[in-house]
Amino acid sequence: MPIQGEKIYLRAMELSDMDVYQEMLNDESISQSVAGWSFPVSMFEQENWFQRSVMDAGNKRFSIVLKETDEVVGMLTLTDIDWQNRSAFHGIKLRSSCPKCQGIATDAVMTLMRYAFEEVNLNRLDGAWLAYNKASENLYLKCGWSVEGTKKDAVFRNGKYHDLNITGITKARYLEIKERISTPPPEKAK
Repeated sequence: MPIQGEKIYLRAMELSDMDVYQEMLNDESISQSVAGWSFPVSMFEQENWFQRSVMDAGNKRFSIVLKETDEVVGMLTLTDIDWQNRSAFHGIKLRSSCPKCQGIATDAVMTLMRYAFEEVNLNRLDGAWLAYNKASENLYLKCGWSVEGTKKDAVFRNGKYHDLNITGITKARYLEIKERISTPPPEKAK
């Protein structure tokens, strides 16, 4: 059952997607823009990661697929799912070849939030982005997320330490954003 967005749909990862994920993990430009650390990965390692991932009930990963071309362009995650407190950590990775400035990332994040808050009934999503990653900052602020703190010198990249912005969004905030997006502006009086 795919989770439908406007431009994309989210579906379970498949073994056939692993060439895309291996490409992303081995892409230096992506590695420089995410907080996590990665080493070069072989296809054998990638497939073993996939086998472990699909069996982990506390972590859900989705392939982002363009509706127009049926091409996998990235991955969204809900990890460290806490069913008692109804929260999870969220992340996104897009291929370098994913079309830019077309609303694909925004659609993907909003689609995942709709699923997390309305279908799975989570109450909170947490995340983080490198302070210098303005694309992630713009994406998440546009989607209603708030910076809740900063971990100083938390991530080592290119020979120096960088700040990590700690972020989050609640279900109530998501519903406000959803209402604002779906409500047309009032007509001007003539």
